[in-house]
Amino acid sequence: MYKKHFGLKDKPFNLIPDPDYLYLSAKHRTALSLLEYGLLETAAGLSVISGEVGSGKTTLIRKLMRRIDHGQLTVGLINNTSLFQNDLMSWVASTFGLQHEGMDKIQVFREFQKFLIAEYAQGKRTVLIVDEAQNLGGSALEELRMLTNINADRDQLLQIIIVGQPELLEVLQRQEYAQIAQRVSVEYHLGPLDLEEIHGYIRHRLQVAGASGDIFEDDAINAIYFFTGGVPRLVNTHCDYALVHGYATGKLIIDMDVIIEVMKGRKIGGINRFVKDEAQAEAVRESILVSKGVDLATVLST
Repeated sequence: MYKKHFGLKDKPFNLIPDPDYLYLSAKHRTALSLLEYGLLETAAGLSVISGEVGSGKTTLIRKLMRRIDHGQLTVGLINNTSLFQNDLMSWVASTFGLQHEGMDKIQVFREFQKFLIAEYAQGKRTVLIVDEAQNLGGSALEELRMLTNINADRDQLLQIIIVGQPELLEVLQRQEYAQIAQRVSVEYHLGPLDLEEIHGYIRHRLQVAGASGDIFEDDAINAIYFFTGGVPRLVNTHCDYALVHGYATGKLIIDMDVIIEVMKGRKIGGINRFVKDEAQAEAVRESILVSKGVDLATVLST
């Protein structure tokens, strides 16, 4: 709707994970480098990437999958972990196209082990990626631990990447899961973007979408950072809404007043601070101008 109005070829703030739009902040670059290291290091068995909802974990995994040499690695991805709790092996087998129907867990495990050995004999290693892994129950985690035991001499036949929300870390810190936690060779927590990174993030996505210049003023981006806490998905939601608002009101540049006006109508969607009335909106406006987007909870508590 607003693409022609702002001179864009595409929607820059789509919520669907798209590796073309991945902004490699220092945090995301580090996470991607560690994941690639985990794949290249043949003795590495288990990598863990965690982060808050909307921090860009799935987009990062999709970027990784694009960069994988599929001539050397066979990759399987599981992203519907809420659908199973006690039958991980069948899902693993299905992901790699292996027969599993009518077979018990031990039979499926043996078939998968044969598959890994056959891939290794052809000079290929196998990678299993489990997204949304915070949903895994104890039985599934134990099956993952068993899979990390499959090796040949000094090499791991299977490398596992598990990705999930902070609850995943809480689970792995429990004593009953110490055995699988001890197998983790690569670990990184993906935190929210800081103010400087949010400026880079928004401008990067606009450029990829075809913008020829800046559409968001600096103070508008400062306000976005203030209201979203630097979480990429929230930034996308509210930048998109701001563009719709700008289009509806005939504006070609999104300023801070547009952002504050947009936020006054947002009561759901993860916003952690609200503009409740005109007096508070003015207080936020002035404070952002002075502080350039730092945490202004005290302003909103007045």
